[in-house]
Amino acid sequence: MPPAVVVTVSPRLPGLLGPAGWAALSGRRLAALPGAAATAEVLRAAGHQVIDVEDAAALDADVACLAAPGEEVPGRPVVDGAPEPPGARLLDVVAVMDRLRSPGGCPWDAEQTHASLRGYLLEEAHEAYDAIVDDDPVAMREELGDVLLQVVFHARVAAEAEPGRRFDVDDVAGELVDKLVRRHPHVFGDAGPRDVAGVEAGWEEIKKAEKQRRSPTEGVSRSQPAAAWGAALVRRAGRAGFPTPETADLGSASPEEMGERLFAVVAAAEQRGWDAEDALREAVRRYAGELDAEAHRRSAD
Repeated sequence: MPPAVVVTVSPRLPGLLGPAGWAALSGRRLAALPGAAATAEVLRAAGHQVIDVEDAAALDADVACLAAPGEEVPGRPVVDGAPEPPGARLLDVVAVMDRLRSPGGCPWDAEQTHASLRGYLLEEAHEAYDAIVDDDPVAMREELGDVLLQVVFHARVAAEAEPGRRFDVDDVAGELVDKLVRRHPHVFGDAGPRDVAGVEAGWEEIKKAEKQRRSPTEGVSRSQPAAAWGAALVRRAGRAGFPTPETADLGSASPEEMGERLFAVVAAAEQRGWDAEDALREAVRRYAGELDAEAHRRSAD
């Protein structure tokens, strides 16, 4: 028989073994280094005998030694027994958050609520946006991680809520997966191939059927900056055949020139002691009210 073999297993997915891993264990006695303790327990629960060892260097030839990545033994052949799928480290994120929120964890994390955390979600999203605008991959990686933290944090808080308000990170992921599959029938269903315009049109039709929205204002975030809020309402209203505001004559102005004009308005408002954001938000709010009134009128007809 060949010399003792080391079979690496995943500390995140105890008990998971691929075909190569099972083949390496076949016909051998089993041992486990400390890093593979969780997988050893799973195998014992399934009726396998597994001995715990601290050093695999002197193992007999008929032994397959389970080890965590990094516990490989010099001079022993190594089999990757459980290749981890993409996304496996997301399990670490969930485990760390569970530790932080559990007894003996972090007192600050333990006392947070959805309300106390909501500002951080916006802050981290803005910082990720800035990293994308700057085309900085190092910053993107960090800032997207901070956004992910907020998602996992809110899901962990919700997992502790009373029945009727409770959900967990798997519910969040499951709902996302279901939505993506529903809204991509050209990929996961029988809708046939579509170009980009067809994909966008199909997405909107599916959303319309799912949400049963009556007004273009429904589902548009009011907490986003006023310019983005207004643009979203105009876009939604135009697609739904609702009236849109009178537009300014930009002539042949470029986007840069339009930006200069907008900035000039902001500067003029500042000189008069006005808040341009509040003024625009109030105008958008009035337009949203007009859209809701029109939607109500149409539904009554």
